[in-house]
Amino acid sequence: MSKKDNGASVILAYLNEKNRPYSAQDVFCNLQKQHGLGKTAVVKAMELLALEGKIKEKTYGKQKIYFADQAQFKDVNDADLKAMDSQISELSAEVQSLTQTCRQLDAELKELNSSLTTEEMVSEIQELKTECSGYRARLEKIKSATNHVTPEEKEKVYKERDVYVKEWRKRKRLASDMINAILEGYPKSKKEFLDEAGVETDEDCKVAVPST
Repeated sequence: MSKKDNGASVILAYLNEKNRPYSAQDVFCNLQKQHGLGKTAVVKAMELLALEGKIKEKTYGKQKIYFADQAQFKDVNDADLKAMDSQISELSAEVQSLTQTCRQLDAELKELNSSLTTEEMVSEIQELKTECSGYRARLEKIKSATNHVTPEEKEKVYKERDVYVKEWRKRKRLASDMINAILEGYPKSKKEFLDEAGVETDEDCKVAVPST
């Protein structure tokens, strides 16, 4: 593109190729990045092309629209138009089908990318086998143990626990009654008395009497 041409040949070729109406702003936006055309240069070039009759110009209010000279294109009869419409419909359907296929393939690709690789699967299977072997060995050890607790021994332990818990409650109640009796004539607070007497409560030791 020569400086003298000022982009006119590029714009003319573009309008003839697209064969649809454009404003000067549209042409500037579409060609500026690829050809480095300035907006003023585009406006002047399009006005010059219209003046020379190489393109057509229509004014709508304050806006000018430019398009290719239709005289250069051969006439299209109704049969050709119908054939073009049919081809457009077929291509549109094909595009829609391909788009759907692409979406499905994209979804499958994302699923594959999020799945484990063959090497990762082999490694995980080996880890699970090792873990299972450990559990089997542990189970066999438990089965072969000779120091199982019998139901009678278990019952004995529970009964002893009940006795100790009852005694715990009894002694705690007695201690509480004694402390309350002393506090009736004690000039300080309960906490101060317990500190001076060196008494540690269940709460201090962070324990509690079992409910059952």
